[in-house]
Parts: sequence; C-alpha cells; structure tokens
Amino acid sequence: MTNFELYQSPYTWRYGTDEMRQIWSEANKRRLWRKLWLALAETQANYGLVNQNQIDDLAAHSQDIDIPRALEIEAEVQHDLMAELKTFAEQCPLGGGSLHLGATSMDIEDNADALRLKQSMRLILDKTRQLLTVWVEKIEEWADFPILAFTHIQPAEPSTLGYRFATYAQDLLDDWLILGQIHAATKGKGFKGAVGTSSAYIDLIGEDHYQAFETSLSEKLGLPFFTVTNQTYPRKQEYTILSALAGLGSSLSKFAFDLRILQSPMFGELSEPFGNKQVGSSAMPFKRNPVQSEKINSLARLLAQFPRTAWDNASNSLLERTLDDSANRRSVLPEAFLIADELLKGAIRIVSEIRVDKSAIQHNLDTYSPFSATERVLMAVAKAGANRQDMHERLRTHSLAAWKTIQTGLANPLIESIAQDPAFQFYVAEDEIRRLMHDDRHVGNAPEKARELANLIKHNIQARDQSLLGRFNQAQV
Repeated sequence: MTNFELYQSPYTWRYGTDEMRQIWSEANKRRLWRKLWLALAETQANYGLVNQNQIDDLAAHSQDIDIPRALEIEAEVQHDLMAELKTFAEQCPLGGGSLHLGATSMDIEDNADALRLKQSMRLILDKTRQLLTVWVEKIEEWADFPILAFTHIQPAEPSTLGYRFATYAQDLLDDWLILGQIHAATKGKGFKGAVGTSSAYIDLIGEDHYQAFETSLSEKLGLPFFTVTNQTYPRKQEYTILSALAGLGSSLSKFAFDLRILQSPMFGELSEPFGNKQVGSSAMPFKRNPVQSEKINSLARLLAQFPRTAWDNASNSLLERTLDDSANRRSVLPEAFLIADELLKGAIRIVSEIRVDKSAIQHNLDTYSPFSATERVLMAVAKAGANRQDMHERLRTHSLAAWKTIQTGLANPLIESIAQDPAFQFYVAEDEIRRLMHDDRHVGNAPEKARELANLIKHNIQARDQSLLGRFNQAQV
C-alpha cells in the first residue's frame, strides 16, 4: 500500500498506467537481471563452464526475488546489482557460484534496460495505434462538416472539421512510424565485459567461439546487440528514443492546446468530456475548465525537457564510461515513458468522447465567413472586367464597417451591403454575389484530403498488423 506519509512520485499512482509502472518496477528490473544471469549460465553450459544441476538450481529460483534481503546487502556493499547477485546466489546452493561468470555489471544492467525500453515502446506503439484508429473514425465522421478556420487565432477561410482533425492525426502517424522504426532498431549492449573488448569471455571460451556465444545469447533473449560498445551501450540510443517520445508529446500537446482555445465560450465549438459530477472550480461552480487538455500540455512540456538530459548523458560519458548518467537515468527513463503513457491515455479518452457544438460552429461561420468570401467576390468582378485595385478598396471599406457592426453585438451585415452595392452589381448579378458570399461550403478539397489521410492511416495499420502476424508465424515455425 502506498505510504502517503512519505513523498510519493505522482507517477507512482496518479499518472501513467499500472502496465507501464510494472515494466519500470524494481521487481521487474530484478527479474530481468536474473533472466540475463540465467541466460548467460545456460549459454556457458554449452562450453562446459556450467553443469545442468547448476542450471536447474538457478532456473528454480530465478523468480524468487527478495528485495528486503537485497537492500540489506546493498546497505553494506553499496552496489545494487551486486546485492541482487548475492541474494540470488544465496538462494542457489548449487548454481550460485556460477553466476556472473566473465560479466561486468553493465552486461546485465544495460541489456535489462534495453529490454525495458523495448517493452515500454511496445505499449506506447499499441496506444498510439489505438488513438490513430479513433482519429480515423472522427475524420471520416466529420470530413464534410464545414467550420471556420483560424490563422493567427483570427477568423480565416472555411475548412472542415474532419480536415482539422486530419492535421493532428497526420502528425501522430509520423510519430507512430518513427517510434516503430526506433523500437525495431533498439539494441542491447550484449556481453562484452568491462570496456567492451569481450576479453574475459574470450579467456573463458576462446576467441573462435565468442561470436557464436554472443549470437546465441541474442537469440535467446530476443534482443539484437550493438557491434561495438564500451562499458555501456551508446547512450545516444536513449537520446533518440526520448526525442521520439518528446515528438509524440508535441503532437498531442498541439491538439490539446487547440482544444483549450476552442472550448473557450468565445469559440465554444469543441470541448473535452466533462463528467456529471465533475467540479470545474472550487470557487466558481459554473466553470467547465479543460483540465484534461491542460494536463496534457503540462506533462508534455516536461517530457520535452528529457532529451536534453539524455543528450548530456550521451555526450558527457567520458572515454569508456563514467557514472554521471546513472542516477538521472533511474528517473528520466521511466518518467518519460509514464508521461507518454498518460498523454496517450488522456488523448484517447478526449478524442473518443469529444463534444462538437454544431450551433456554435454555425454561428461562427455565419458571423465571420462572409469576410473570407470577399476574395471570391473580388475574383468574380475582376474576371468580369473590373479594376482589381478599386474593387479591393471598396470591399475593404464594406468589411471595416461590418466589423464595427459585429462589435456592437449585431449580425454581420456584410453580405447585404456588398450585394446591394451598384459598383459590384455592374459586373456580377446580385443573386450571384449572394451565392458567392453565402457558400460556407467553399472548403476546397478538404473533405477529399481528410479521407485520403484516414485511408493512409488505415493502410499503415493494416501493413503493420500483417508484418507482425508474419513475424509471429515465422517464430512459431
């Protein structure tokens, strides 16, 4: 049970999911360490260094982690991995003496971290895929629905809601594809010893056997290894991973920030879900604050800083290795993934249950789309022979007058004032002017492009599913 009398990280219970917390738990880390020690011993048994009775003893106790005992030993030896090693060895009277033969600490720790990174990315990839699927549904549902677009947070031309949704989904698709490539390319250190030269293993099994030895371990663990390392795997790998997570955070934060703007009553077009018993403000009972979107912005802002630390870890690990990355990695790596996990969890809920206020959207279209329609009128009268510069000035005068009227709370008079202006009627019939200015469906190819993006996402998801199925079938064979 969580002890709330002591400081607790918000990632321990508030942000992220239990599934991600389990991956970065102390228990899972130690089980992975034991998995690696067991795999090393099993592989060394092929070279006569460990016997079957020792292997059986190690396998029988590989899941019997005893953290209190390990912490007791660590208090004496001041080395967490050695404490776990001694705890494991104590439990294995036959096999304990064969543990860690030829290895250095980072042969165990870095390969375990690589496995945790891959496990975590798998969760992130699955949740991103789920969010993409929800976005496809929303894009297709709203592909044709006209909205007013905004540039500089000012009314611009019409677009469609599905097209706006597609802009968010397109960024997310890029994130998903990039993370998938990084997941596939993530490697462990392998078993290369204190400075990466594999000298201790070569002494044990001979240089001629080393490549087969390490390849066997790679296959056993399902983890590719770097060809060259020093005492650790290249820390640049973590910079690449955290940068991709920060990129994912950027995409989700952009959507959340836009939603916060559009949820404001002055826009009122979209809103995040709000529970029946949810409290918006302790002081103002009427408030419906966009707290879920704000949380995404807040956590994404922190996630964006983590690549900076990973950059330092990569560039400041001197010569064959220094330990100045160790302490920060204990928090940076799990927290980066827990934040990404929480961002996706929140975004999936928001997008799935997003509320669209059609009347507010129509009101904004009625109020502001006539201004953007002046360009259509300008093109029509110029095509009919009018002086483009004169007509532009006349439209500007009508528009400024209409802005003043809107600011008093009255309806936009722009369509009527332009349609009844003889200077425009001389070139284009009044009915045609009204048609040009009333057509809030002047959205170009937005519906088609939105559906095109939705189909592209579905194609990529299907291709990935088929690839994963093919790899599964191959593994079964």
